[in-house]
Amino acid sequence: MSLFFDADWFDAKLGERGLDRGALSEAAGIERAALHAIYLNERAASAAELDAFARVLGVDIVEVTLRSGVATRDAEPREDAAARIESIEARLDAIDSWLEEFERATKKSA
Repeated sequence: MSLFFDADWFDAKLGERGLDRGALSEAAGIERAALHAIYLNERAASAAELDAFARVLGVDIVEVTLRSGVATRDAEPREDAAARIESIEARLDAIDSWLEEFERATKKSA
């Protein structure tokens, strides 16, 4: 399901071309009810439908994808679990060492 379909933007772009939502459904080969479900965020548009929308609106597919709410940025590459755990353990060891040194210094000054 899409996160947010920018219906106002799509309608404005259609209006600029003197078209209505029927032009989108016809170009995408879907019924108006299916297009309505996309507008209401009840279902996400397919890649082919987004491509058809872009052609009808005369805009870049990236813009259509972003405005339809289905585009997501790739997350930063994740480290594998073992490497992540090793990193966490190393940081905890460093914290433990710092705490031991702090406690020794505190006892000496007392």
